[in-house]
Amino acid sequence: MRPGDERSNYLLVRERLLDRLERGPAVEHRIRGELAPEEAAEVYEAELRGVGLDLILLGIGPDGHTASLFPNDPALEERERKALAVPRADIARVTLTLPVLQETPRIVFLATGEDKADAVRRAFADPPSSATPASLVRAVEGVTYAFLDRAAAAEIGP
Repeated sequence: MRPGDERSNYLLVRERLLDRLERGPAVEHRIRGELAPEEAAEVYEAELRGVGLDLILLGIGPDGHTASLFPNDPALEERERKALAVPRADIARVTLTLPVLQETPRIVFLATGEDKADAVRRAFADPPSSATPASLVRAVEGVTYAFLDRAAAAEIGP
């Protein structure tokens, strides 16, 4: 998917957040979604070789997926690669793997809407599970933040 595609997470973050900052990030590591998924994963893997990410901004889907890591998907078991092509029926995807996400010192989740409430509860209040990949993504050495609106947080308490 091209960076200007209306379904692009990159476009969403670029327009709603990064373009509004007085000073943007020094370096961005964008997945090249305009390439074929396998090629995009290889390019991203090469770009990240020897690089430690400082911050990752993630969403959470109604099914509990994050970063194109879907419930009970074999990609959750990958421990060697940094990036993978993830076959999906709806759209070509590339994801970072769990070890890369977990090694990032600052992880930020953003979630809005009542359609995310069940997934948010499973990700942040229930025990970690491969059925809810977002529950597996926590900074091993650092901090994980979840910024939620009231509707998304409705099932995790006051």
